[in-house]
Amino acid sequence: MDGSSVRAVGWARTLPMGGEVKAARDWARDYLDALGWTTTAPETADAVLLTVSELVTNAHRHAHSNAQLTLSRDDRCLHISVHDTSAELPARRSPGTEGTGGRGMLLVDALADEWETRRCPHGKSVTACFRGPRPTEAPGTETER
Repeated sequence: MDGSSVRAVGWARTLPMGGEVKAARDWARDYLDALGWTTTAPETADAVLLTVSELVTNAHRHAHSNAQLTLSRDDRCLHISVHDTSAELPARRSPGTEGTGGRGMLLVDALADEWETRRCPHGKSVTACFRGPRPTEAPGTETER
């Protein structure tokens, strides 16, 4: 063991099908407000909220499933995970110019610092990682770059 430790905190919520995407965004925004990201990193907060919308929508639309949304934070990232009951992994599609869908995972790929999917015994989880704002430096200190 190298002496480092991982401290993670998180919250979870189940979102039934049928109009719960806004509730997911509102719930995630409250968490981002508590972290201070909506004021210190508003672009990242917006990217997180759009990702929450896309992942919950995908669970409802493509998996025909409730979505279990989990937000957790460790020393490195804020992790947005959505679990649904479909074992089919999301695929990046090439949306046509006339289509109204097919852009969700392209957006997640563009917004998140990292993302991955994982099959589970009862479906799958899609997790996106967002690095937050750097801690502010104390006056008179110099950081190594």
